[in-house]
Amino acid sequence: MRFVRHLLALSAVALLAACQTTSIQSAWYDSTYKGGPLRKVVVLASDGTTADSRVFEDIFVSKLQAAGVQAVPGYTTIPADARRSEGPFSAAVAATGADGVILVRLLRVDTKTEVSTMMVPGPMVGPWGGFYGPYFAGGFYAVPDVTQYDVASVETNVYSTATKSLVWAATTQTVNPTTVAQEAPGYADIIIKQLRARGLVPPAK
Repeated sequence: MRFVRHLLALSAVALLAACQTTSIQSAWYDSTYKGGPLRKVVVLASDGTTADSRVFEDIFVSKLQAAGVQAVPGYTTIPADARRSEGPFSAAVAATGADGVILVRLLRVDTKTEVSTMMVPGPMVGPWGGFYGPYFAGGFYAVPDVTQYDVASVETNVYSTATKSLVWAATTQTVNPTTVAQEAPGYADIIIKQLRARGLVPPAK
């Protein structure tokens, strides 16, 4: 009985680990945008610690560069005081020569609770145990299994500097996020794939 419970617990852990992914929940694209692929962008992350934001920006920039887009992290180009109002912010972005800005913001982290039912064998009946035990078990009965997991919701907005307008936006969810260093590469891959599909990133070579 303990062995069966152990196997069920391991199965639940394995299933949960398989769900540690990022997915697009909703996305929007400006169908009137005619500016073509972005050639140089500034990546700016907010609503995290300074260290996490910088790690995220560095990873996202690296992924964009690998995709054929010039990219610079916001922490190297946009001073903290320039982020408080539109004028200084626009001037700082213009100084980089970028034609696009990617703003990434953590919206919230929710803890979800999931209750399921596991069937476990009942107590043994009769004198037989060991190898033959399962054939003489007193049937199976249901026990509740409560699992908690975290879901991080993140908003990504892409702006054209030429028109200072939003051209693409999406909300993603990451189940059981670990660290920024571990999650950011997969997150960047998903976003870049979506941007490429909309012609906002150069085609893959």
